Amino acid sequence: MVTRIKNENGYMASEQLIEVLGNKYNTDILSATSEPKSAQDLSDELDVPIATCYRRIDELTDAELLELYDRPLSEEHRRVKVYRRNVDQVEIDFQEGVTVSVTERTEVKNRLDDVWRTLSDA
Repeated sequence: MVTRIKNENGYMASEQLIEVLGNKYNTDILSATSEPKSAQDLSDELDVPIATCYRRIDELTDAELLELYDRPLSEEHRRVKVYRRNVDQVEIDFQEGVTVSVTERTEVKNRLDDVWRTLSDA
């Protein structure tokens, strides 16, 4: 499914989306979040400073490329936010101006994740 990214002011312009994707670490974070991960997990896995990781997560969630997936309890009995990407593919075409096509995660993947989360909570 091809869609445009919507923000509070309407739809995000292609140039804005390219700017978000062009920021250091953002594409790495998107690649790493095919499965839900916490900011700390992403920071450790990608060797990104934790403060930078939080800023990039905020930027990606504002662009609706990443979502807050869950808030499970950690081993220390604290709620931890885990994030998952909302997209499977982003294509940028420069043939006739700038065109960005975004393919969202399929409903099947989302449902399987939800079933897995329910089973793991039980």
